[in-house]
Amino acid sequence: MQSNKNTSISVNFIMNFILTSSRFLFPLITFPYVSRVLLAEGNGKIAFAASVAGYFSMVAALGIPTYGVRCCAQLKDDKEELSKAVQELFIIHLVMTVIVLCSFIVCVFLVPSFYENRALFFIEAVGIFLSLFGMEWLFQAMEQYSYITIRSLAFKILSITFMFLFVHEEADYVKYSAISVFASVGSNLLNVTQLHKYISFKRYRKLELRKHIKPIIVLFSQSMVISIYTNLDVVMLGFMRESSEVGYYNAAVKLKGILASMVSSLGNVLLPRMSYYYKQRRMTEYKDLIVKALNFTVFLSIPMSIYFSFYAADCLEFLAGKDFLPATVAMQFMVGAVVPIGITGVLGIQVLTSAGKEKYVLYSVIAGAITDFTLNCMLIPEFGASGAAFSTIIAECVVLIIQCIYTRQLLSELRRGLHLIRYLVAGGIALVGSMMIGLW
Repeated sequence: MQSNKNTSISVNFIMNFILTSSRFLFPLITFPYVSRVLLAEGNGKIAFAASVAGYFSMVAALGIPTYGVRCCAQLKDDKEELSKAVQELFIIHLVMTVIVLCSFIVCVFLVPSFYENRALFFIEAVGIFLSLFGMEWLFQAMEQYSYITIRSLAFKILSITFMFLFVHEEADYVKYSAISVFASVGSNLLNVTQLHKYISFKRYRKLELRKHIKPIIVLFSQSMVISIYTNLDVVMLGFMRESSEVGYYNAAVKLKGILASMVSSLGNVLLPRMSYYYKQRRMTEYKDLIVKALNFTVFLSIPMSIYFSFYAADCLEFLAGKDFLPATVAMQFMVGAVVPIGITGVLGIQVLTSAGKEKYVLYSVIAGAITDFTLNCMLIPEFGASGAAFSTIIAECVVLIIQCIYTRQLLSELRRGLHLIRYLVAGGIALVGSMMIGLW
């Protein structure tokens, strides 16, 4: 039985890794074509509408995307309770979606810059509405990562086909916006046809909505703080320095994002299983998964950070061209942040959130945001993108330290199974070897 479960986790990891990789691979396919056809103005309009809609969509969903995974994973052995919880979460999401959509449409008519591009904003409104029916959190809770990945890849391939068929000139930016929304949320309609496999649709007379509100609000606050402080560097760079510094910083951020997603691929699939084990008080298996997740994260993140930090200039020249070589120092700092980001992904999401202690994750993220803002104010005026990148790695370390404090008892129990020192030594040896090869 245990072997089968390990195989399931392995399959989930592989599928989630494929899905995560596709989120970066497909833009690499579409961006060169779209940027040349729609030019800067068309792409800018789409990006503006999508970014505004993204915040409205976040408010509509509250913290349900994360809370729903934990809640449903804990109830997956009881179809009656699971069905009831899904209905309760859907109703909360429905009410918030109606409120948010009404506010969104009012804003479109009242804000001049929104009204000028109202076609794009109405397309995004459709996306916000369709997000309601996706209930991706249920499928993640049931660990249906193979279905999620295959479905998502199919819609991405279909959207690329539509792009080449229908987007041929600058005026087609509205069509491309519709195709983008179709790619991101169109698959939600397919999810609706699969719901009957996991839940019943009977009506429940007594729904308990109130018990979900507090954890949802905490997780929503966490998402909002993360969203604010991950975009804070770019905003502050834009105000304090020239546009080129923003471009250098974005180049570093993109690579960091790819590496961080690869490192967190295993952790992302463990939340349902760990929530289930914690609910069932199967603490031996729960702790065993934590050890495996931490060892995997450190094993992967340390050599990645060392390699891409040492060869930052070569990577930048290959990915972005020689014009982006001034971003070398910023990239070296940013890839270093992959290590604390990976570990906090395990401690914050997989450990604290699965145990219902998400408020501690919120505290750590707030501390990171304050640190990032303070350091940005001091460093960006003098050092630009490099200063912003240094602020980021320090902020991520602050988040990690605080989460280690909240999980110190658990980490103390698991220390014998962790191989942090071993991986640090191996990473150091690899760094020395790389330096010797570089000098030679």
